[in-house]
Amino acid sequence: MMCDAVPQVLEEDEQGWLFSETIENLDDTLLKMKWKSNVPGSNAPERVIIGAIADVGNMGYNVSEAEKLIDEGLEYYKNNDMLGLNRVTWRIWNILNNAPKIEGHEYFSYAVYDTFEKYKNKINLDLTYDKVDKDSQDFLDRTYYGWLAQIVGGAIGTAIEGYVTEQIEKAFGDINSYVRTPNTYNDDITYEIAFLAAAARKGRAVTSADIAEEWAALVPFGWSAEEWALKNIKSGIYPPESGYLNNPYREWIGAQMRGAVCGMVAPGNPVLAAEYAYRDGVVSHYNNGVLGEIFNAVMVSLSYVKKDVREIVELAVESYLPHDSEYYGVVKFALNNCKKCSDWRTAWEPVREKYKRYNWIHAYPNAASEVISLWFGNGDFDKTMNISSMIGYDVDCNAAQIATIIGIISKENAMDERWTKPIGDVLKTYLRKYKEISIRSLAQQTVDISKKM
Repeated sequence: MMCDAVPQVLEEDEQGWLFSETIENLDDTLLKMKWKSNVPGSNAPERVIIGAIADVGNMGYNVSEAEKLIDEGLEYYKNNDMLGLNRVTWRIWNILNNAPKIEGHEYFSYAVYDTFEKYKNKINLDLTYDKVDKDSQDFLDRTYYGWLAQIVGGAIGTAIEGYVTEQIEKAFGDINSYVRTPNTYNDDITYEIAFLAAAARKGRAVTSADIAEEWAALVPFGWSAEEWALKNIKSGIYPPESGYLNNPYREWIGAQMRGAVCGMVAPGNPVLAAEYAYRDGVVSHYNNGVLGEIFNAVMVSLSYVKKDVREIVELAVESYLPHDSEYYGVVKFALNNCKKCSDWRTAWEPVREKYKRYNWIHAYPNAASEVISLWFGNGDFDKTMNISSMIGYDVDCNAAQIATIIGIISKENAMDERWTKPIGDVLKTYLRKYKEISIRSLAQQTVDISKKM
């Protein structure tokens, strides 16, 4: 190509340098968003770089040197000093990546689950369930209503994520319907569709690497854990390293928010659902972050063979989570509160206080919210969505996952038209190739893939 090229004299506007300003503006915008941004859909304010510092600290590392730079970074942000903001941001990242362990920190007293085999050795493998007939109309119907409920739950929560109970109540009162005209744009479902795309190609043999490549092919951008995972993947760093390398958000909610699809392709087989969730989870997360995806995958898998929501929650907590994991301690604490409290508010307050040092996008407070919403909603879709909405935090992730369970159990009786009519049959996404998807065709695709897997 070089040998065949003929030299040309270009005018100034033909020389190709004008793109540099566009790239600079984009780079500056993305950097500033680390220091202050507003959540798409709800406009909730967030500072994810401070969340990163906090949660590396929560994982038992000394982040005091990074904490000292917060005020400096905020001043650079305020003054739009992009040179200073660049220097301090990447210095913080370097500090977090090299932060020393805090000796005796509680985090290190718990077991680490960095392989599926370790997980499998610590759960109950003796439980058996009725086989699901994947050729039946019932399986297709349950899967369709599971997807529809998930999309409805996401649409309910997207408008209010990132806020706490008091502010939600002040703004909307007691939420029992959409607070605005709903739409289906949601990054949670985005990654589930990428999982299905990988599974459609590879079937039972689908690997974490297959899923990672599907992410890189389909997903144009990510946020927090998913952003760093995509950077790793595009640098040739594959799972499981892509999930934890340079990733301070590795125990946030990003894996937990996409567990439902793994349960749908492994109906009535929670151990297999957990295995798929593990393969998917390590693309972007690690240890407790991955256990979050397993938790939701197991509950959704069980919903095909169990009708009692409370039984599903207890089974998932007690039989399918390792009891020496920190994640188990979180959901067990929430479950114990449910059993001794008469309403969701008194069950939630101790959870909120205990885990207040965790970012609202972290897996822990949101896993507890799921347990409490399911327990006190007790199979009633409206009540469950009401509780999840009023608790707040990462509502779209929580509401979508637990709504799937109720949709599968109750099918057409789960939701009335005020929820489903505004959604119709179209799921809109920002994925390459999948800008619009029929929800019914998504259900059929999920059933077809389940048969292969």
